[in-house]
Formats: sequence, structure tokens, C-alpha cells
Amino acid sequence: MQFRLHDDAGARDVKVPVSVIVIVGWSGRDRTAVDAHIRELEQIGVAPPSQTPLYYRVGASLATQDERIQVLGEGSSGEAEAVLIGSAAYGMLVAIGSDHTDRAFEAQSVAISKQMCPKPLGRDVWRYADIAERWDTLRLESDMDGEPYQRGTMAAVQDPIALVADYFQGYKAVPPEFAMFLGTVPALGGVCAGKTFSARLADDKTGRALTLDYETVTLPIVS
Repeated sequence: MQFRLHDDAGARDVKVPVSVIVIVGWSGRDRTAVDAHIRELEQIGVAPPSQTPLYYRVGASLATQDERIQVLGEGSSGEAEAVLIGSAAYGMLVAIGSDHTDRAFEAQSVAISKQMCPKPLGRDVWRYADIAERWDTLRLESDMDGEPYQRGTMAAVQDPIALVADYFQGYKAVPPEFAMFLGTVPALGGVCAGKTFSARLADDKTGRALTLDYETVTLPIVS
């Protein structure tokens, strides 16, 4: 995939392959907040997870940087997430992504619902090492259909290196060609569907932000 890397040397285009995608679910740092999110999803029929956090593998072909994605029906929506991307040439990178999910099918299987939708990624990235010390202060936010949808900071999500080490059996960096979606913050008014989605990971110290904007095109459900 083609990204724009921003670091002390300036900004430049880099090509980073992504052949494996891991999505971390139920990764809230506050157990009370995790339980609240579980209850939030139970309201739309989603069964509670077998463990927390939970790691879902989805097809790498779902990763996209298109500004428009196609989904089946009108029951899907995005989730703003920080994404760690492994790179042999540039170290571990940070992107903004959306775990776009079919909410209607989520009640039947969370794993399958995640596989059913593209996973949009922003075009700009930072080096994780450059922002690691202030990671918890980064603001993770999203808007849906022009209205505030999510507001929080990365302090609400478990430590990224702890999640990486948990999944990769002690290894403390995402391996090359892996992309790991780290989890999200609760929706302000509950999980719902929408047509346009904007997400951002903002660094108040530098005034910079990673941004993502896309819209969904719904395909008809026929039988």
C-alpha cells in the first residue's frame, strides 16, 4: 500500500506491503468501559466475547484506501481505530483506520461480520517511535453523517505494545506486512449505521492529525 510518512525528515511517499490483518476486539483499558461496550452491542443482539481482548483475522484484500466502499445493505458502519503496521524499511508505523462492520450480521457472528466489509486506511502515517511517549494523549475521534460519533483518547485502549506482545507471543513490534487494528472507543449515542464516516487520530503536541474520510455505497440484498 502507498502511504505518506511524516517524520523529522519531512514527508515522503513510502510503499508498505500489507498481507495480514489482525483486528483487536474488546481491548478497552477500563474493564467497566469494556463491559459497557459489551452491553451496548448486546442491545443489537451481539453475543458477548469468549475472552477479552479477542484477536480476529480478516482477509488482507479488505484493506483499502478508496474514498468510497461498497457494502451489502444499509446495516453497516465504521469504527475509528489506530492501526500499527509492520515495516522492515521504516519501523513500526501508525495509521488511522476504520473497522467497518456489518452491524446486521454482527448479531450472528462478530468474526464473519468483520470479514464482510472493507477496512479503510488513511494515507498518512507516523513512526510509532516518534509518538510512543505521548501515545495515551492522542485523540481518537470520528463523525458519522456529519455528526459526532466517537470521542476519546488512546488512554481508553489497552497499551499497544502489550496487545502486540500478547498476540505475537512476546514480540514487541508488529512484524513486517502485518497490520493490527488496536480497538476503538465507545460510540456517543450507541452503535448505529451511517453512510459517511470521518476518523482522525490527533496529536495535540504537534497539531498534526492522521485523517480518514470515506462514504459507503449500499448494494441491494436480493433473494
